[in-house]
Amino acid sequence: MGTPYIGEVRMFAGNFAPAGWAFCDGQLLPISENDALFTLIGTTYGGDGQTTFALPDLRSRVPVHQGNSSVLGETVGVETVTLTVQQLPQHTHPLACNSNPTTGVITATDRNPANNVLAKSSTRLYVTPSGTTTTVAMAQQASDSVGGSQPHENLQPYLAINFIISLFGIYPSQT
Repeated sequence: MGTPYIGEVRMFAGNFAPAGWAFCDGQLLPISENDALFTLIGTTYGGDGQTTFALPDLRSRVPVHQGNSSVLGETVGVETVTLTVQQLPQHTHPLACNSNPTTGVITATDRNPANNVLAKSSTRLYVTPSGTTTTVAMAQQASDSVGGSQPHENLQPYLAINFIISLFGIYPSQT
């Protein structure tokens, strides 16, 4: 390949940045030693703009062309996410039961319904009906919530590879 443009970003499978290139890892560079690159990217990726500027940080990031929903240098997204009730589709947890009076008490083996079955104990699973065979009110233990509200990975399949940026080369022309 020919001489790169200053600021050109490439994928590189090596474990070092070649001479004249640097890893896209967000590092701060002195403006005084990299003035040409600074004139191209400025403080888009960080730095104080007086003595330093930052390179793009592509660690754990997928590069996306700027457009309608993102601007140059903006980072978006997270590696893990915890779903909320508002993010789940509307749904029900139907439970079929017979409301005819029976003898004895049917109870749950635990207040947590996850992986549990009906069994005899001293806690009532259903509220006793008032002599009817219609709707039966459920005790809270019959519909307790489950889950730990723990975040889960939110990553597409990926292969880790280095991104490098050219510090020297051809200064790109706008014409």
